[in-house]
Amino acid sequence: MDNDPLVSFLSHLQHEKRCSPHTVKAYEGDLIEFRDFLSVQYQLDSLLDAQFQFIRSWIAAMMDDGKNPRSINRKITALRTFYRFQVGEGAIKINPALKVTGPKISKRLPAFVDETGMEQLHRPGFIEESENDEFDGMTVRLIIELLYATGMRLAELISLKIEDVNLAAGTLKVLGKRSKERIIPFPKEAGDLIRNYIAARKNIVQEIPDSESEILLIRSNGRKTGRTFVYTKVKQYLSLVTTIDKKSPHVLRHTFATHMLNNGADLNAIKELLGHANLSATQVYTHNTVDKLKAIYHKAHPRA
Repeated sequence: MDNDPLVSFLSHLQHEKRCSPHTVKAYEGDLIEFRDFLSVQYQLDSLLDAQFQFIRSWIAAMMDDGKNPRSINRKITALRTFYRFQVGEGAIKINPALKVTGPKISKRLPAFVDETGMEQLHRPGFIEESENDEFDGMTVRLIIELLYATGMRLAELISLKIEDVNLAAGTLKVLGKRSKERIIPFPKEAGDLIRNYIAARKNIVQEIPDSESEILLIRSNGRKTGRTFVYTKVKQYLSLVTTIDKKSPHVLRHTFATHMLNNGADLNAIKELLGHANLSATQVYTHNTVDKLKAIYHKAHPRA
């Protein structure tokens, strides 16, 4: 229904706010979950009939079920955003989610791979020799190289186009969250990999559908690389070089930022490279730097 408040809100996220499909889907799931709660607990059919007490009751129920505090807070954010939109549309007068506070979250430092592990991962042939298909091996090698060399997000990586690569300048044009563009430099080694990859890619280009012909990273079957393929391969190879619990593409983003900071990069520069909207999101990496400084101090100072 066109007058469904949920449908109009999701359309607003997609077309006006230009949120990613992943974000829109997450908001939709959270709001449908709350709508179902209202229906069962309060016999209400519309999200617009919710009061702040009902939201608090939902939060309490989720905490009783042992839901992760981060997940709960994300759902609260979804409600606040939804009701703020409805206030702006004149559908309701007061945002009922404004009076709601979520559970406290213990600060979790970003997991990252140490420099020794990354050096091992970048040893020539380490990845290529493990893959059955030569071209897929090149693809996996480039995936890991780009994630670590640029700190880009998974969604940014798999949507990267050939035209976004400037080999002469050694830069990539990345389309980040909310369609915000940024330019990221890459080292010579990454440039050599990209150049060789594009040359090899031409041998299978006739197999690629028109809609995917400009995507940089493809499989040997001509299809673009998907999220699952990237996740699986990154986890596979990180498992060989690190013992950290979480092994995902985002860990390589954390690794990029941590290594940059540990080697003297300015925090504001890292913020711009990561595409963070504000500095507070980047400052979490300073904790890892302080830990390293403490370790150096205790190892080197005579009285430590």
